[in-house]
Amino acid sequence: MGASLGRRALAEAVGTAALVAVVVGSGIQATELSRDAGVQLLANSLATVLGLGVLIALLGPVSGAHFNPVVTLAAWFTGRRTDDEGLSGRDVAAYVPAQIAGAIAGAVLADAMFGKPLVRWSTHDRSAGHLLLGETVATTGLVLLVFGLAQTARARFAPVLVASYIGAAYWFTSSTSFANPAVTIGRTFTDTFASIAPGSIAPFTAAQAGGAVLGLALVAAVFGRPAPAGPHTPTVQGESELTTPTLP
Repeated sequence: MGASLGRRALAEAVGTAALVAVVVGSGIQATELSRDAGVQLLANSLATVLGLGVLIALLGPVSGAHFNPVVTLAAWFTGRRTDDEGLSGRDVAAYVPAQIAGAIAGAVLADAMFGKPLVRWSTHDRSAGHLLLGETVATTGLVLLVFGLAQTARARFAPVLVASYIGAAYWFTSSTSFANPAVTIGRTFTDTFASIAPGSIAPFTAAQAGGAVLGLALVAAVFGRPAPAGPHTPTVQGESELTTPTLP
């Protein structure tokens, strides 16, 4: 792996910031260009797919391009039994705050680019039960994909496949697939198309945590027990083509 922990954490912060800027910024742009909700969601999802794929390919070789505490914690969990593979507790302690800080910065940046108030708490409540079920399904699928690719030595396809999955999940889940606690937190700082109210953070992150557990259980059931996932393991909303642990 090569990169110091500081550089890897910076890559996670920058990548997550860019991801949220793409999600929020494209949402603002879409609402300014069209009043059709379907066109708005199409523009938002397409921009997210393209931006995410680029970010995974670019930053995956540095940090694994997790951009997501769920993926980071799952990678740590699957590798915790080994001494020489997988993320350490120190890695997790650096990655997760970097991802959250990056997500907040990305939302503020998107608002600044479109002349919106830099911080305006979202009023978009997303705490309904069917939305939480959608978020559980979205996160389950993401974890199954990321760690299933690694388990089958297909991590090199993560930039295309992870981005494609997120784009599809925008449409087949009722929650539009946040599947990421850091992104969820960041999107509370903007009251625009892609935002989520602060009061919805707790139920959304609980649904994401439940989805992560289910996803890892499915990986174990379908592919066998996940192998240790290194810092460069796929990830994400992101992933790396580096070490494909025998892995998740």
